[in-house]
Amino acid sequence: MNLNAAIIDQRLTSVQDEIRERVSEELGIKDDARLKSLAFVYLCVKTLLDLDADETFDCLTDGGGDFGVDALHITEEMDGEFDVTLFQGKYKRDLAGSSNFEQNGIEAMINAIRHIFDPSSELGAINDRLRVKVEQARSLIRDGLIPRVQAIACNNGLKWNTDGQTSIERAGFGEQVTWEYVNHDELVNILQRIKPVDETLRLSGKAVVEDMNFSRVCLGRIPVAEIAALMKTHGERLLERNIRRYLGLHGNRVNEGIRATLKSGTPTNFYFFNNGLTLVCDDFSYNALQNSDYQVRVENLQIVNGGQTCMTILKTDEEFQKAGKTLPSEASVLVRIYKLPKDNEDIVLQITHATNSQNPVDLKDLRANDNKQQQLEQSVQDLGYTYRRKRMDTSPKPTDITTGAAAIAVFAVWRQAPNQAKFFTREHFGKCYATIFTDSLNGAQVIIAALLYRIAENHRRRPHDKDPLFVRYASCFIAMQMGRRLLKALNKELGGLDHRNFAQAKQFVDTQGEAYFTASCQDIGMALEKLYGKQEISIQQLSATFRRGDLIETLKGVEI
Repeated sequence: MNLNAAIIDQRLTSVQDEIRERVSEELGIKDDARLKSLAFVYLCVKTLLDLDADETFDCLTDGGGDFGVDALHITEEMDGEFDVTLFQGKYKRDLAGSSNFEQNGIEAMINAIRHIFDPSSELGAINDRLRVKVEQARSLIRDGLIPRVQAIACNNGLKWNTDGQTSIERAGFGEQVTWEYVNHDELVNILQRIKPVDETLRLSGKAVVEDMNFSRVCLGRIPVAEIAALMKTHGERLLERNIRRYLGLHGNRVNEGIRATLKSGTPTNFYFFNNGLTLVCDDFSYNALQNSDYQVRVENLQIVNGGQTCMTILKTDEEFQKAGKTLPSEASVLVRIYKLPKDNEDIVLQITHATNSQNPVDLKDLRANDNKQQQLEQSVQDLGYTYRRKRMDTSPKPTDITTGAAAIAVFAVWRQAPNQAKFFTREHFGKCYATIFTDSLNGAQVIIAALLYRIAENHRRRPHDKDPLFVRYASCFIAMQMGRRLLKALNKELGGLDHRNFAQAKQFVDTQGEAYFTASCQDIGMALEKLYGKQEISIQQLSATFRRGDLIETLKGVEI
């Protein structure tokens, strides 16, 4: 028995209990063997993409007519591109970990990629969960956006064999599709990433070391080969505090540029083309009698900025090794090493936030200690709910409201920006933060918005027989109209909704929530008819319509 395989198998017991009810209700899977296989896929998605429980479950597409795709995740558009990650899981009861990922699984993923990303291709009989995601991707493609596809094969055995690799190469997808393999060893490595990393960094050339404000700073230059060796040894454990730690797996243009520079005839320019790495540690030491080429010993090392650079250097090194080459010795990168006070976690978050601000990122964790978030936590708690402003491993309870869910709900329901609430989540805790979390926002408004949004989301995930097709795309728009109906029932403006009438508002949600949902669907149906007339609306058109927000002004004009 493989020890890591056994660890994951044991972990799946709790995962099965966590998702059993939803799998039965939403996917119709009750067989224990299928449930365990799906639990493995769920664990892979949650661990690799760093998603919460609801986001992870929403990715699952396993079932009849799934094209061999067990899970699919689509990111928001950025710089004319969007990332799509496809998962296929193969889980065996044999825990020896000696079986290769099956070639027919690779062939199925290749076939799925050929069909999914060709808007002119007929999909045939696929399940509704997968169809919704496929049509969303196709809608983005028709709008001129370019998909960057990541195919991840997951099992509790070995990587695909040479026949599988031949199939991948014969597919001819080029660099637009990248292939990754994940098994029990990789999962255990990521799940144990909190183990401190103590290492020796070998700098090149001169360096500057300075003490300031109870901290120390070292500025220097480190060869890329040293970075590759560091990542090969410690991997994701170095990126625990890096808020973009998994983006290194995706083949975006930035990473391609990094790789191209290393492969070009002028690798010495790599230093000038890269923004460098930011590292934090509990302590570092070096031989101050040297003039250059310091060997810096670091304790509890973390990379808080530069995770994409490090992952790409590692991948490029692996490509070089396959070709019998090594990374160019003259290629190096700027490195900033900060020794920070052990008892000051806030400064680590601030550094992480500041050094990652060049590109939009998920900033929920970095806003967790904001005064506004702490105020909402107390306000929500006083009303009998729990506001989870910090990330937790456990699944949320019905009385829990995560910051991410709160942001979507408030943005859609009270700020009446449902398309931005749904499709611009990366900006909720960035550019849109002040718009969503205004000074006047209180706990009662957060809870009511979240409850209304939950009703619409429950219908999106598990549509009732009478629900129209657009429900799968319009949950934020429906929630917006539901919020308008609630305020009318209360005879209040938004500012008048607070702790004093919270019980009354919640009673309306509990007793009239479904009626609000039905009436709001009728609003949207009329708005669609006004926009498109009597013509049949394709699924791709629906996806694009709600993504662009074409109906917002029409819906705001609807008499409630």
